[in-house]
Amino acid sequence: MMSTLYAAIADAHRQLRPHVRYTALDYSPALSQLTGCEVYLKAEHQQHTGSFKFRGASNKIRLLSPAERHAGVITASSGNHGQAVALAGRAAGVPVTVYAAEHAASVKLDAIRKLGARVQLVAGDALAAELAARAAAEQQGLTYISPYNDLQVIAGQGTVGMELAEQCPELAAVCVAVGGGGLVSGIGSALRQLSPDTDIIGCWPQNAAAMYHCLQAGEIYDVVEQDTLSDGTAGGVEPGAVTFALCQQLIDHGALVSESDIRHAMRLLAEHEHWIVEGAAGVALAGLLQLAPRYQGRKVAVVLCGRNIGLQDFLEAIR
Repeated sequence: MMSTLYAAIADAHRQLRPHVRYTALDYSPALSQLTGCEVYLKAEHQQHTGSFKFRGASNKIRLLSPAERHAGVITASSGNHGQAVALAGRAAGVPVTVYAAEHAASVKLDAIRKLGARVQLVAGDALAAELAARAAAEQQGLTYISPYNDLQVIAGQGTVGMELAEQCPELAAVCVAVGGGGLVSGIGSALRQLSPDTDIIGCWPQNAAAMYHCLQAGEIYDVVEQDTLSDGTAGGVEPGAVTFALCQQLIDHGALVSESDIRHAMRLLAEHEHWIVEGAAGVALAGLLQLAPRYQGRKVAVVLCGRNIGLQDFLEAIR
């Protein structure tokens, strides 16, 4: 599967331009001084719709058949993936319905609606929304676009890894926030081919680390989670998710970070880089801060995966 997935990532890397932005990889003098590493920030928060998710959504939409495009698609999302599918669908003339947990961030749900998609709220967590969306798609004969459990979506996310290899060939490590595992699976698959000595670091909030606990157990199971600032990575792992085996193979080290660690990381990015980022991006930087002693004097990248957070929520987080 790895070689086939890499070929799909390389194809997406060629085909998605200029529709998908090639985002900057910026050196951070302040964070480098703070950590003792050479820190580079992958600016996925500056991707269209404010997160990396536009990559996977665009790749999936471009690979639909004409009949599938005409019929429309159903997806599930806590916000970022839904926005990405909504925009990619609007650009291609594809009707989009997004299933979301009823407690999902209102700022993200409003953004989905403004992009022209229909939102269907579901009782329960993000996993409940995914299962409901998949069932509805099967019942209606429509294409279901998983936020992570889809190799074409993963291939789109993997274009981040292609860019990292081109932008900084000597990376010692890359820190990635992990939810369902689509981003880390895509990045890891690309870098295993292009930069095999680069460590893939999976980063989780302690309050919501479903994939981490599944990996520790060696199987997917229903993990109880608590509230977290990293709402973009929260939620369980769908049974049979292809990302589980990929994460088993690709993640070299894991970091579990507290809510205060996430707040601290978000504040550092605001203070030194003047960037507003959401909690999941803070998770990735917090992971680096935890593991920095491993990489002293070496080049490391932090994937800032998104910026979609309400202003008051952000101000409260960094206060």
